[in-house]
Amino acid sequence: MKNLWRQTRSFPPAARHLMANQFAINLAFYMLMPYLAAHLAGQLGLAAWAVGLVLGVRNFSQQGMFLIGGTLADRYGYKAPIMAGCLLRTAGFALLGWVDNLPALIAASAATGFAGALFNPAVRAYLAAEAGERRVDAFATFNVYYQAGMLLGPLVGLALLAADFRLVCTVAAAIFAALTLLQWRALPKRRGTTTDTAAAREGVLTQWRIVVANRPFLLFATAMIGSYVLTFQVYLALPLAASDALGAQGTALTSGLFVISAAVAVAGQLRLTNWAKRRWSAHEALVRGIAAMGLAFLPLALTPHHATATVVAALVAAVALLAAGSAVVYPFEMDTVVTLCGNRLVATHYGLYNTVSGLGITLGNLATGALWDFAVRQDALWLAWGALTATGLACAASIAALARSGRLTVRETELAPA
Repeated sequence: MKNLWRQTRSFPPAARHLMANQFAINLAFYMLMPYLAAHLAGQLGLAAWAVGLVLGVRNFSQQGMFLIGGTLADRYGYKAPIMAGCLLRTAGFALLGWVDNLPALIAASAATGFAGALFNPAVRAYLAAEAGERRVDAFATFNVYYQAGMLLGPLVGLALLAADFRLVCTVAAAIFAALTLLQWRALPKRRGTTTDTAAAREGVLTQWRIVVANRPFLLFATAMIGSYVLTFQVYLALPLAASDALGAQGTALTSGLFVISAAVAVAGQLRLTNWAKRRWSAHEALVRGIAAMGLAFLPLALTPHHATATVVAALVAAVALLAAGSAVVYPFEMDTVVTLCGNRLVATHYGLYNTVSGLGITLGNLATGALWDFAVRQDALWLAWGALTATGLACAASIAALARSGRLTVRETELAPA
């Protein structure tokens, strides 16, 4: 904790504000979202298709709109989209607790998703600008606060849920309202480079042409899709395996896996980043971190799924190694995006990057789910785990190939409009 505090204090006040802001954002988000489906199906009595629609609208309105959010941040500065996102999520979360008809729930869900699309690219671009040459350290510290919010949010939500789901929504909305006010008062205005301003004056299409013409960036974003598919298995394949091993008690194990994942990131992020910086270049850290994420699923592929105790041990080992690999990758990944965009239109690049990864997660989950069903029917779950391991190794190999070709270092002069 002392190391985290010392590291946080080493950054400018605006960067520290963004880190604390992200902790509060995740605290409020994760105190509500894990319990939303149960509220919709239980207290409101919605059909399963309606619950899926409400949750799907939130995901689509966030993943599909990241490019819009990043574009707005580069055009109008970083502060305005951050404030607008928090204000919009205040309204969305308040509505989720107090409306009971499907159209209003869909509108509230869309608002909460678009809010994330507004502030996520802006926050990362703002942090990159404030950190300067210390971007890797800044993103490592930022991720500690990010994961800490994910860790504490469900626990706070569970305590409030004992009273009423509306109380959960009200408290979450109040946190976002307070964040909006705090940012208005304390967060300095910040824009991108003068080149960004010039591109913004020429129009949105000019911004997008610059980003789409950045072939190394697009190759990197595509190559990194596999790492996001692996990370998302904490929500898909690992809970399915927990239920397969323990039946009804699998829910408790799944909760434990979430706690382990966040705790590894909170406790190990700064140490892992410093350790990786001393030994490897940025692309070497990416390759080794992603390879570790893929190898996290190998123990499950080698474990008979009928051996309950061994499966539980393999799940714990898998989620710990997956979290450690993700912690190694994240700060170097965020830094590489800035490198590849030549420090131009950073928020727009982050927006497109998040959209590409979101679409990749959707397609990857469809493939993983289909393979899982096939593997269960064939009594061969090792196929699913082996495919995830292969995905990680292929992703790592792709990043290594890009590095060898020199495409992970881009000169600003290469980023002319198409």
